[in-house]
Amino acid sequence: MARVFTEGRLAYGMQLPIQSQSTLYAEPWEAAATADDLAEVARAADRAGFGYLATCDHVAVPRRLAGAMGTVWYDPVATLSYLAGITENVRLLSHVAIVALRHPLVTAKQYATLDHLSGGRLILGVGAGHVAEEFAVLGVDFARRGAVLDETLDALRAALGPDEYPRFEGERFSFADLGQRPRPAQARIPVWVGGSSPAAVRRAAVRGDGWLPQGDPRAALPAQIARIRELRAAAGVEDPPEIGAITEALYVGEPAWATGRRTLTGKAEALAASLREYAALGVDQIQVRFRSRDRAELIDQIAAFGAEVAPLLND
Repeated sequence: MARVFTEGRLAYGMQLPIQSQSTLYAEPWEAAATADDLAEVARAADRAGFGYLATCDHVAVPRRLAGAMGTVWYDPVATLSYLAGITENVRLLSHVAIVALRHPLVTAKQYATLDHLSGGRLILGVGAGHVAEEFAVLGVDFARRGAVLDETLDALRAALGPDEYPRFEGERFSFADLGQRPRPAQARIPVWVGGSSPAAVRRAAVRGDGWLPQGDPRAALPAQIARIRELRAAAGVEDPPEIGAITEALYVGEPAWATGRRTLTGKAEALAASLREYAALGVDQIQVRFRSRDRAELIDQIAAFGAEVAPLLND
C-alpha cells in the first residue's frame, strides 16, 4: 500500500487552473494567462499547505469536442516536472493520465524521472479516457481501452518498482532485460484511479491505492465508497483505499460578485463545517476549486483557505 496522507485526517489538494481549460470549469481570465501565472498559483498552494497540485491529460482534442473541452491541455509530465522545480513540499498528481495511450515503458520512464527529480512527490492518477479520436490517431483500440488500461497498470507496477530491469509478461505488453534508470525515489508509486463508472470503481478497488471520483455529488459517495470496499475485500486487498472527492466550487468570505448558486461561500467556520461532512462519508482527501476573476484573487483565496479553513478541517 502506498498511502499518501495520514489516515484519519482530511487532506486537501487542487486541480491547477490554466493547464486545462474546459468550459465546464475554467474562469475567463485563464484564457490569457501565462506560465508565470501558473507558477505563482502553484507556489501559493505550496505555501498554503496544499497536499497536492493536479494536472490533466489529453494528447489531442477533436474539432467536434473543442467547443466544450477547448484545446488547452498541458502535457502532465512536462507541467508537473516544471512545478517540481519551483515548489518544495506539495505532491504532484496527474488527474488523470490516460496511460493506455502510451506503452507502459514510456510512461514508466517519464514518471520515474519525475518522481526522482521531485524527491518522491509523484502521485500517479490514471483514467480510461473518453475521446475516441485520440485513441484512433495513436493506434489504440478505444473499444478495448478498459482492458488495455488494466494491463497497463499491471505493467506499470513492475516498471515503476525498484528493479532496474523490470519484467512483465502480458497479452499486449511484455518486457525483460531492459534497464531503466533513474528509478523512482518512492519505493512504491501511489496509483489513484479516476472515474465513477462501474468499471472505474472496480479498477480503483482492485488495482488502485486510491480513488478519484469524477463529479459524484455528495449523496452518491456513500454507495460508491461501500462498493469499492466490498470489491476490495472480495479481491483480498487488505489495505484501505485512499478515497477522494471533488468539492463544490468555493469562495472564502462573502463575494462581491456572482459566483454561482452552487458555490459554497462564507466564513471559514461555515466552509470547514460543510467540508468536514466529506470526512464523515469516508473521504480521505478533497479536491477544491476556487472561483476567481484574476490571478490575484485566486492566490488570495488559496491563502485564505490555507490559513483560515484548513486548520478547522480536522476539528
